[in-house]
Amino acid sequence: MTLSLTDKVAAVIVTHKRVELLRTSLQVVAAQSSPVDWIIVVDNGCDDPVRDLVEEIAGDKGVHLPSATNLGGAGGFAYGFLTALALGADAVWCADDDGHPEGGQVLEVLQKCAVAHGLDQVSPVVCNVAEPDRLAFPLRRGVEWRRFRSELIDPDRPEDDLLEGIASLFNGALISARAMEVIGVPDLRLFIRGDEVEYHRRLVRSGLRFGTCLRAAYLHPDGSDEFKPILGGRMHTQYPDNATKRFFTYRNRGFLMNQPGMRKLLPQEYARFAWFFLVQQKDVKGFCEWLRLHQLGRKERFFRP
Repeated sequence: MTLSLTDKVAAVIVTHKRVELLRTSLQVVAAQSSPVDWIIVVDNGCDDPVRDLVEEIAGDKGVHLPSATNLGGAGGFAYGFLTALALGADAVWCADDDGHPEGGQVLEVLQKCAVAHGLDQVSPVVCNVAEPDRLAFPLRRGVEWRRFRSELIDPDRPEDDLLEGIASLFNGALISARAMEVIGVPDLRLFIRGDEVEYHRRLVRSGLRFGTCLRAAYLHPDGSDEFKPILGGRMHTQYPDNATKRFFTYRNRGFLMNQPGMRKLLPQEYARFAWFFLVQQKDVKGFCEWLRLHQLGRKERFFRP
């Protein structure tokens, strides 16, 4: 199931009405030193300019998949992954429309890292596109938060190039087709928010080998603002900046916390969000709404707002 240097690779990019951002992503993916065999673009906006852009940049390698239904990130990647498997891909390389690989050798570095460590899945470090030395999303190791790329390197073992058992799965991740036979494809029901965490949960429980290659990076807009510190910064909680994002985030977290491998985190989940809403924000209404959405997820009530 492990990745190899000779894999036929399909890049899968999900987009929704952001054609100018998509251009950069497509250009970098198409210019890799280790060329991809297909560039599959799942177009959740069913947008003619997206089709034209895929033809312009990807040429014969381009596969434009217009969807009259907005499948979200989860459904979009599921559609793209299944298409890649149907085409005969040995591996899938994930991307989105607002991020892109750091340079033209990212795929090659990921493949070599996977071969060196016998990995079924490997991810790059996800860095802030405006400040590439800073992580786009903070990473917690134990009780400490890492916010810079350099903080991921063990000073006692600077030659190590892999964080085993840690991965960001939809931002530059490379996944073998055989691994997908074990973990499946993303869950359409989650639409957006939490789909990557749920997919990571399956990867952890599968027993497959995976990790993050510290020598490769994927550039993405900063996503740290919605992680709010509590208890003097010793812990964090999540508060997205609009009601739609909060709906999907909190409902899907309710579902996630009810899944095997995640249930042990449920007491911490209640404690963190109760502290944030009731003690720190003094927002009883906000806590009640969080609780309502969380319970919808636990009951698997996946209706959209």
